[in-house]
Amino acid sequence: MAHRTPVWDLPTRIFHWSLATLVAGAIISGKIGGNAIVWHGRIGLALVGLVVFRLAWGFLGSTHARFASFVPTPSRLRAYLRGEWDGLGHNPLGALSVLALLALIGAQLATGLLANDDIAFQGHLAPLVAKELSDTLSSLHRLLINGLIGLIALHLAAIMFYAHVKRENLVKPMLTGWKETAAAPKTPVGGGPLALLVALLLACAAIYAGSGSWIAPPPVAAAAPTPSF
Repeated sequence: MAHRTPVWDLPTRIFHWSLATLVAGAIISGKIGGNAIVWHGRIGLALVGLVVFRLAWGFLGSTHARFASFVPTPSRLRAYLRGEWDGLGHNPLGALSVLALLALIGAQLATGLLANDDIAFQGHLAPLVAKELSDTLSSLHRLLINGLIGLIALHLAAIMFYAHVKRENLVKPMLTGWKETAAAPKTPVGGGPLALLVALLLACAAIYAGSGSWIAPPPVAAAAPTPSF
């Protein structure tokens, strides 16, 4: 008998689809350039808050959202490769993909905040570093996007593989929060209102920090004295 088992809590699902939407928007706006680069910066700032929220939720969220439940230890990887893994959340290989995506997106955000386009736009925190370093990080930011696109393609290919070869729908549980299992369901623990509030406050603090609003503006040069004749 199949049981309807709760797997992904609502904050995790909102994070997942928000991340997919914003990353797509960041890639498209970055490729378009021009006036769209302003939106590229805004989307990047929203992604800063989103990623920090997920990092906090990885410790404060419900059972399957926590890093402790899916970080791919050697024993979990061996069990999965032997066909003995029976978890409900991310499988060990999927967990590697999730962690790699978070790490690469984090690197993109860090370099983007300090980058510049040598025309009319600079990252929100670019005033904190020398122009030479900002130029280097700008080049790295443009280079890393290729790796991110490749990793996203691999992630989508894995979803298709599971759907068509293993006959396992990975998308539906991320939409509904439920998964059909043979074992009796266990109620996830954690991830209550207080945990959500803390994660949201950390996300807001990260957005504020990344916005550079706290950076003092450069001093205004004094006007040259008017010569008297």
